[in-house]
Amino acid sequence: MYCPDLFRYNRRITTPVRIGNTPLGGSNPIRIQSMTNTSTMDTQGSVAQSKRIIDAGADYVRLTAQGVREAENLANIRTALRSDGYDTPLVADIHFNPKAADAAALTVEKVRINPGNYVDPSKSFAALEYTEEAYAQELQKIRDRFVPFLHLCREKGVAIRIGVNHGSLSDRILSRYGDTPAGMVESCMEFLRLCVEEHFTDVAISMKSSNVLVMVQAVRLLVDRMNAEDIHFPLHLGVTEAGDGEAARIKSSVGIGSLLMDGIGDTIRVSLSEDPELEVPVARQLVQLVEDRSKTTAIDVKPFPDFDPYSFHRRETDAVGSFGGGQVPVVVADVTSEDLIFTKGMLKPDFVYVGESVTARPDGLVQLCEAKAWQGQPSVLPIFETAECKLLESSKAPLKFLRISLEEFSSPFLQHLKTIPNLVLMLQSKQMNTVAELRAAFHTLLNEGCRIPVVLSLRSVAKDPEEEQLLAGLELGALLIDGFGDGVFWNTAPHNAFRSKLADQVSIMFGVLQSTRMRVSKTEYISCPSCGRTLFDLQKVIAQIKERTSHLKGLKIGIMGCVVNGPGEMADADYGYVGAGRGQVSLYKGQHCVERSIPTEMALDKLIDLITVHGDWKDPEQL
Repeated sequence: MYCPDLFRYNRRITTPVRIGNTPLGGSNPIRIQSMTNTSTMDTQGSVAQSKRIIDAGADYVRLTAQGVREAENLANIRTALRSDGYDTPLVADIHFNPKAADAAALTVEKVRINPGNYVDPSKSFAALEYTEEAYAQELQKIRDRFVPFLHLCREKGVAIRIGVNHGSLSDRILSRYGDTPAGMVESCMEFLRLCVEEHFTDVAISMKSSNVLVMVQAVRLLVDRMNAEDIHFPLHLGVTEAGDGEAARIKSSVGIGSLLMDGIGDTIRVSLSEDPELEVPVARQLVQLVEDRSKTTAIDVKPFPDFDPYSFHRRETDAVGSFGGGQVPVVVADVTSEDLIFTKGMLKPDFVYVGESVTARPDGLVQLCEAKAWQGQPSVLPIFETAECKLLESSKAPLKFLRISLEEFSSPFLQHLKTIPNLVLMLQSKQMNTVAELRAAFHTLLNEGCRIPVVLSLRSVAKDPEEEQLLAGLELGALLIDGFGDGVFWNTAPHNAFRSKLADQVSIMFGVLQSTRMRVSKTEYISCPSCGRTLFDLQKVIAQIKERTSHLKGLKIGIMGCVVNGPGEMADADYGYVGAGRGQVSLYKGQHCVERSIPTEMALDKLIDLITVHGDWKDPEQL
């Protein structure tokens, strides 16, 4: 199992890695990093931005090095930083060019290489067939090129990161393992085994994807595989191409936070399509939320023996109204302290909780009320406490809810609940480590063969809007990733000094469901965080594309600064907008480039035309 205890936080024990004066893994704290988006040939600009990243609290700064020239200029950047008193380790980011990796190893403290394009040729999405002998010859090519690089890094005291990207798996790996977490793991293990053979231990690993489910499954599977081979290198966590704003923070929190709560992760980067120094406080806040929730008492629950953490399976439940039975999870909003007024384009919850204040609603939403306030009104459903179980059993409501927590679970009680028709559980948490407690509750339900639908009913204790986005992604997302939950009910604790607006709570709940691919309700933007390879003003272009397309519910649009990860990483997208050169953009339908080198000023209109031609465009006024 990838995790020593599903119901208690235990940080994974890893091999310490020397990275300048800031070691990684072992007993060291979780490190925070970001990446510059300046040209690496712009020494002054790169130094200034590196300082802003470091001043924001980053432990490492990464810079791209497309070629030997850029790799060599890292020496000038490093010298300028050191002369100004900045000794934070620098990391070179390499794609396609092993010679650039060699050059960078002469200067920086760490070099990231991508197994998908370090030796294997550029991806063409071609299906290849290999005999075992031919495949072994391809592995020998990796050995012949990679082992001398390891020797150079050992000589210079330089660490490496084996950085696998879902979108840049080689045609060789894709042909044998498919576009899967298993393919990502094997791409990584080919290089890790060489590190082990060469007794090179200053290694970190990352497994990144814009698809949060794929990212989490790949990391878990890699840890399981490494455990089996007695390898314990530290992990760098990140959701690549997460985008910007609320959606990016939620998406990153779901992916990174889920793994951190499993005790996995030694350094993180929250990749935002924003100024890189803004990534650092978000990452720091996410780590703090996890550390605050890491302390919990032991939970004596037996894991469900058929639970599979390496692929996504929703818990099987019976359909009760619009809950369970494979239906999309519902959204419940608390309107006890604020009236919910809908404006055009606003996401509507499926139900509203009204406490004891049942009134006629002009929007027609079904109300959930406390059982003592229920008088059989139409479009109103009661919520019972476990102390009201007799009333629950005798209730004539067409659908009824029971508020419950793990401490109230017992085998006889759960078996009894299975006999009550039209019942939905509203599962609450009593511990700080909500993920561990509720995960234990779901495993108990699975062990008891209980198929009653469950709503995740959690209260936010966030202190500001950004923390609320991260906290919801962490607590709701980690459970949804495991396939647990038929509805979400997220609201602010009454005693909280900060109370978010109701519309924001609704948006967050839909955002978490979208990040976990459980329910699609918005346009999804897969946009890179920008780096020195970016060929246009990414933030400006994202804003322009969002302004024109944000009404296209369910459509996935990739916005990528260059072609390094663009076509592959946005393979999950319906359409893509990719930098092809200075002032030029190429457009994609899925993985296929359909228009090349369009002038930037024409690209957005051409993108709209492309969406229209394929029948996916709707005018905003039609919605």
